[in-house]
Amino acid sequence: MFGEIGGLIRRGGALLSVAALGAGLAFAAAPASAETYKLTAAAGHPPVFLWVKLLSEFYIPEVDKRLAAAGADKIEWTEAYGGTVAKIGGVLEAIEEGVVDIGFVGTIFEAPKMPLQNVSYVCPFGSADIATVSGAIVKLQSEIPAMADSWTRYNQVYLGGAALDSYHLFTNFPVTSVADLAGKKILAPGPSANWVKDTGAVAVAGNLKTYYNDIKTGVADGVLTFTTGAWASKVFEVAPYVTKVNFGAQFAGGLSINKDVWDGFSPETQKIFRDVAAEYDVRFAEAQQAAADALLAKMIEGGAKVSELAAGERMKWAMMIPNVAKEWAATQDAAGLPGTEVLKGFMSTIKASGADVPRDWSAE
Repeated sequence: MFGEIGGLIRRGGALLSVAALGAGLAFAAAPASAETYKLTAAAGHPPVFLWVKLLSEFYIPEVDKRLAAAGADKIEWTEAYGGTVAKIGGVLEAIEEGVVDIGFVGTIFEAPKMPLQNVSYVCPFGSADIATVSGAIVKLQSEIPAMADSWTRYNQVYLGGAALDSYHLFTNFPVTSVADLAGKKILAPGPSANWVKDTGAVAVAGNLKTYYNDIKTGVADGVLTFTTGAWASKVFEVAPYVTKVNFGAQFAGGLSINKDVWDGFSPETQKIFRDVAAEYDVRFAEAQQAAADALLAKMIEGGAKVSELAAGERMKWAMMIPNVAKEWAATQDAAGLPGTEVLKGFMSTIKASGADVPRDWSAE
């Protein structure tokens, strides 16, 4: 290396000039492996949703800030949200194929490919604490290899995740008991369709982008969703009856990065990406709950009629639906996945947090 700098240089005992030595040491001190990467970050939802907003306004600039401070790799970002590059339910595949490099994968929309990550959705009436639920998934992913393999199987590395604030019922009719659901069409995406099974209600597929029009046009009479999502999609305007059922916070997905891109990073850059992701988790949980509380108050100001389902009715609802969690676990076991282990691990973690759990899905 020094022989290419110039001046009087001698290797193996020859003399060299002070200027050459100084230049050589300065060059050696610089991070020789520093690279500039062009990365595209994507999400199916627009930045009005917190998990995307924090990706754009916190995660990316904070990674840049720490990389610059460390003199490590530099990232040139292209941000593509709101389905501009990858639609809802398409980010996992887009990252796998390298169409985008990093993004928020909504695991709720990837149930066939990532069933284990959807364990909270088959365990309704769980913990309302966002950090508890997201922390339970992180814990399981670190303890159960098949959970981590859910990401590496699709050529990506999990960085950090998000659980949504507790789900409630938003309808265009009043609800005081489970019996009020009979004959009603309720929007319940993916696994949450099981939450109304055997209640007399009919589950209808949909997502945050369709809820408003679906209810407005009569496709559905209401929706099972979380408060922040209901605000962002203005659901409360067409479904002003808000019944706080507390189905529990739900793990919705996480930030992941293409493994080929990841493997090209230096260890220092990888550490920065992970450290910022851990902070993303904490910030998201705090901000999501604060937003849920504030937005529910705004809904009330806007005319929403909020009530809380009586404890007895909540228990009745929990006991009325089939044990979809045990069915889910058995299906995963039959497919060679540790469904029962994941179910037991999730329920034990939730119960240990002190959550009011009317039914232990893993104990029956």
